[in-house]
This record gives sequence, C-alpha cells and structure tokens, in this order.
Amino acid sequence: MRNIIVGTAGHIDHGKTALVRALTGIETDRLEEERRRGISIDLGFAHMEAGAVRFGFVDVPGHERFVRNMLAGAGGIDMVVLVIGADESIKPQTREHFDICRLLGVRHGLIALTKSDLVDPDIVELVRLEAAEFVEGSFLEGAPVIAVSSKTGEGLDGLRSEMTNVAARVEPRKVEGGFRLPIDRSFVLKGFGTVVTGTLWSGRLRVEDEVEVYPSGRRLRVRGLHVHGGAVEVAEAGQRVAVNLAGVEAEELGRGMTLAPVGWFSSTTVVDSRFDLLGSAHPMKHRAPVHFHAGTSETEAEVRLLDGREAMEPGTTGHLRLMLKEPLLLLPGDRFIARMFSPVVTIGGGEILDNRPPLRLRKPAALARLLRLSNMDLGGRLAAFVDEAAGGIEVPQIVARTGLSEAEVRRVAKQAGLVQIPATPPVLISKARLEVDQTNFRQALSVYHQQHPLEIGMPKVAAPVQGPLLDYILSTTNDISIEGDLVRLVDFRPQLKADEDEAKTKIESLFREAGLAVPAVNEVLKGSGIDANRARTILQTLLRQKTLIRVSMDLIFHAEAIEQLKSVLSAKKGQRFGVPEFKDWTGISRKYAIPLLEFMDRERVTRREGDQRLVL
Repeated sequence: MRNIIVGTAGHIDHGKTALVRALTGIETDRLEEERRRGISIDLGFAHMEAGAVRFGFVDVPGHERFVRNMLAGAGGIDMVVLVIGADESIKPQTREHFDICRLLGVRHGLIALTKSDLVDPDIVELVRLEAAEFVEGSFLEGAPVIAVSSKTGEGLDGLRSEMTNVAARVEPRKVEGGFRLPIDRSFVLKGFGTVVTGTLWSGRLRVEDEVEVYPSGRRLRVRGLHVHGGAVEVAEAGQRVAVNLAGVEAEELGRGMTLAPVGWFSSTTVVDSRFDLLGSAHPMKHRAPVHFHAGTSETEAEVRLLDGREAMEPGTTGHLRLMLKEPLLLLPGDRFIARMFSPVVTIGGGEILDNRPPLRLRKPAALARLLRLSNMDLGGRLAAFVDEAAGGIEVPQIVARTGLSEAEVRRVAKQAGLVQIPATPPVLISKARLEVDQTNFRQALSVYHQQHPLEIGMPKVAAPVQGPLLDYILSTTNDISIEGDLVRLVDFRPQLKADEDEAKTKIESLFREAGLAVPAVNEVLKGSGIDANRARTILQTLLRQKTLIRVSMDLIFHAEAIEQLKSVLSAKKGQRFGVPEFKDWTGISRKYAIPLLEFMDRERVTRREGDQRLVL
C-alpha cells in the first residue's frame, strides 16, 4: 500500500478541520483551546485508506497568527488539498498558504470548495471559476475542483476518488539511504514514556535503531514505532510516525529537531540556495534579517546577495547565501520559506543547493559556482564537490552533503568517472585531480633529489600528498618507489662524489670496528675527511639504510654489533639479570650498557622487572 502525506491549506474557518474529520472520522483539533475557539492552532493529524493508498493528513491552522505552525507541517507533504470556502471564496490566508505550497515545491493536489451546502449552486460555480483563475500558471492549473459539504457528505466520495487519482502521479519517496524525521511533537504517553511524532521524509526507521538528534548530537534508542495508531517494526518514508524513545525526557526534545542515523549527517549554519521573492513582497536588501523555516525548524537568518546588488526585486529569482543563527540539518534539495520580521508575512522561499559552501570565495566566484551547481545533475554536483577537496573527499563526507547512501555515492561516482580510493573510509577523487597530484608529486621528488643528492629519498611526511591518496599513488605508480619511510623516483640513486664515497666508507668502518664501545658521533663526523654538513647527511643516509642504528640521541651503533648483541641475549632466553651481569657479558661500561638495555626493552628482546631484566 502506498503512503501519501496530504496537507490542507486555506484561510481560517474555511472548513479544513471539518473536511478532514468528514473524510477520516478523526478529530484533529486535539487542544482544549482549539475546541473552545473552533479554530486550529497547532498541527493536527489523521488518516484514511482509499483503494491501494493510505493517506496521512496534516491539518494546518489557517489563522495568520499560526502560519508558523502551518509551515512546520507543510514541509513533508506529497500533495495538497487547497480548501476554499464556497461562502467566502479566496481570502488572504488562502493566498499565503498557496504561495507557501508553491515555494515548497509541492507538485500535486486538488481544490475542495467547502461549505457548498450554505450557498446557491450558481455561487458555487462562480467560486469554482475564481479558484481556477487563481491557480492559473501553477502546479494546480487544471486540477480537479470538487464542491463538498462536510455537514451533508455531498461530494466526499468524489473527493476521495480524485485524491486517489492524484496520488497515482506522486513520485514515491526514497526509502534507500539515511532516514530523516523532523520532529513536530514531543510528549509523554503513559506506559510508554517519551514519544515524538513526525513525517518520515526518507529512508526506513526500525525498532531498536540507534538514532541521533540533530543538531544536539544526542544518541537515543528507538523503543517502539507506531504508524497510524498501530505498532510496527519498520516505518518507511512517506508515513506519519510516532517514535517511542528510551533514555530521554519529553521536554528535552521538541519541534525543529530531527532524528537521523548516527554519524551520517552534520548540521550547518551556512547554506547557498536558489530563491524566489514573491511579487507581493518588498525589495529584499543585502544582509536583510528573515525568519527561516525548513522542515519543522525555524530560526533567524541573514540574507547575503551574491550578485552585488543592494536589493532583490519582487517577483524575481536569484541565488543567495543564508547565514543561520542556529545550526540545522539541511541537505541539497530541501525547500525552505522566508518570512519578514515586521510585519511577519511570507516573502519567498527556495531550494538548498549546497549545505557546505566554501566561505572564502569572493561573491562573483561564489555566484558562478552556485549557478554551475544549479545546472548540474547529481553526478555533476558530486564531481564538483570532490574536485573542490584537495586530496579527495571521504565518502561519509559526501553522504553528509547529499543525503545519499554510501552505495548510492559509489554508484553515482562510478557513473561520473570518479576514482574510488580503497581506504577506511573510502576516498573519492577526480581523474584530472589525481593526474595533477601525481605530476606534482613527481616534480616535488625531482626537486628534492636535486637539492639532496646524497639522500636516498624524501621522507613520506614531506610528500605533497598524504593519507590514502599517498598510499594509492605509491601502489599504482611504477616510477615512484618507497623504502621504509622514504619515497624516491625509481631511477634515482644517491650521487656521491669521490671524497663523499670515501667518507661514507670511513664512517661505516669506524662504527663497525668499534663494536659496542662506539665513539662519539661528533668525533666520527670530524674524522670523516669532509665538511660536517655533508658528513651528517651521509650519516643520516646510513641510518635510513639501517646500516647504522640509533640507540639514543648520543649513541649510534653498527647494525652488525646490534645483531651480535641480540644473539648473545637470545642464548640466555628466560634468564634474569642485572646491569652488572650485562656489563660482564659484553665488556662495556655503564655509559653504553644502560642505553643498550633500554633499546633492547623497546625491541622486546628484554623486559625490565624492577632492577633486573628478563630475556624474552
């Protein structure tokens, strides 16, 4: 059975709640004040089944003072029933609600002319014509217009039938990837504990899932799920869901928060967007403050016009940046509404294009980038995000920026021709960027070899690329070699002059002949026959080649002497000994004994136990 979320829209007292009650048998005015005053103040919810469709209704308040509550429910709807009272026709909140539906990108719906029993048939037909004219050029142009009476039941069957027809054209919500459930209510249910409700925008939510609350980052466990009054093990996108959460008090959660998978997403305070300013609005100035509504969230935001204008003209579309006062979980494709501060009226809305825009670009470059993004398909946007990240970008970061699952990211990346670097986590990079990084790496190595002709290679930590990208280049490139912690071009060899070659032989001989009673490093360098700087470079080369081994800052031994010492100790496996015994075995003084024993501890040849050591 398909799940469709239906939103009501229309002016106060045009019969939205009565219509939902007549269709479903459910009273959505749950607050005592709502029943006493006869108007909806907050969101109400109901459901019905018609054919193979389960409709979940979000009944929104029509009074202008409660439009912010209306916005909290409008973000997750699949289709709208625009309610127009046949006795009053189109009124101010009819227009504002309809503007909000258009700005939120609602694509499907129909029109219900309520209270048709209160007026003559010719009045109903006149209002029908006015409604058709009102929606010309919008997504409701040509939509069914059904006259109904919630009191007599006239037209309700026809409305249900038309709703089913419209529902067949609604694109199914995405059940793959990460779930998002914007919270619209939080309360305590006796015998259960804390319960939150919301429309599941995407993905699947299961009992015992661990969820993260955005933007706080708190992690909770799902104790139980209810969909339309019945317990379920799994809730899917497009359903109204009640979530029983363990380990949290109801007052700690509230409208504007979002439940999502742990670690998938990250909140943001800066978004780039495409924005439509209503023709009824005043010009919107650069840095203008607005109320920002997305999902069930509301915060203040500051408008940043990227095209250099001082103000955006009414009835135009532009690209702009919004600086949010509070962090929100927002993804590309999410729709939002902007309202003025005074008077508090809807002035426009749009679509998020990027939830992690680069902040250091100048306005012209930022605008040009945003225009490119707005004209790209998913693969193109993915490639653009990847190409902007030096050294590639980790797949979880793409997930957080797009809302795609890791499997979807890999699939789209493959179609877009991106290189997928095996790592934990995997990294994506463009082929062009990879080629540039490889070329720069080779050039850096060439320069390093020229500047350090005596050294075997460049330390890995000094390479111009790092992390998984470095490992990938080294594993897939034939002309770059790795030796321990050094990298070099494969055709490079240290170029020693005649005196340097003699010095290398002399340095090595001095350490070899010394055995375990090695000379001071400075004495060896002075006796090498060349200047100290070149001699020290040769010494470092011998150390990197493991010909010499540094035991402490002041003591360097020949590798053969260290191996002979290990052989002496291995013959005494399991034996305990002290420093005096060690000095007797080796014939060396305490000056050498203590550093050598500490080195053998680090090499796990021995283990210190108090004043003694055990040969392992």
